[in-house]
Amino acid sequence: MAPEAFFLQADDFAGGQRFCLFHRPLGPVVKGGLVFLHPFAEEMNKSRRMAALQSRALALAGYGVLQIDLLGCGDSSGGFSDATWDGWIEDAVLAWRWLRARVEGPLWLWGLRVGCLLATAAAMRVGERSRLLLWQPVTSGKQALQQFLRLSVAGELMSGKDEGGAGALKARLAAGTTVEVAGYRLAPSLAGGLEQAELTYSALVEQLAWLELSTRDEPSLGATSLRTVERWKAAGCVSRAQVVPGPAFWQTSEIEEVPALLTASVDAVLRESAVN
Repeated sequence: MAPEAFFLQADDFAGGQRFCLFHRPLGPVVKGGLVFLHPFAEEMNKSRRMAALQSRALALAGYGVLQIDLLGCGDSSGGFSDATWDGWIEDAVLAWRWLRARVEGPLWLWGLRVGCLLATAAAMRVGERSRLLLWQPVTSGKQALQQFLRLSVAGELMSGKDEGGAGALKARLAAGTTVEVAGYRLAPSLAGGLEQAELTYSALVEQLAWLELSTRDEPSLGATSLRTVERWKAAGCVSRAQVVPGPAFWQTSEIEEVPALLTASVDAVLRESAVN
């Protein structure tokens, strides 16, 4: 069944419309819903195929799934330079409230990469208990920003120019200037919010499903991931982590599919939903 495409009106300071796709839950029993929060910049485009496949698989399992293009992304209002970190969090909350009005049962915030930082921030604003499905979580917004700015270094090397690299871009952002990185115009309001973002525990999050990908023969969670999951578990959140085989599809040159991740995600949501 094809998803329903529509525009959701945003009433915050940025206004405009957010493009959404709603995958209706299929089957006799509606088990809950998920809001998908896409990753940052070009990673969003690389991830659309996997997000669509996963949304369909979850709908077949009885979950309603809402995909939203954040302010300045995809088919939503504005340009990337109009985006702010706080505005993106409000977009996530807007999507949550729309889905809550239409789907009964537990709701999940499902994030990919930087979308995981948005998911944890939104979980503290929605005002009710939530669950998290995190794909390859970015735990530090500061690190994510640094990695993104480093793309400018590669561009300078290819063009033969020396404009100071990531350090110069960061200085311009700090001075209040919008900069361009890999074709994206990044505003100080978005960069500053991202830089301060951390994968923060919230008492309103009752369950956490953490999934990472690896192409190694014997994959395992990294030290930072392990510490984060254990910290959430110690705080009382039902937390499980898993590494599944597959490539980093959000950054591969060709569009990739990772069937093992699709299966693991449905299994994780069904398993955690059964806890209650």
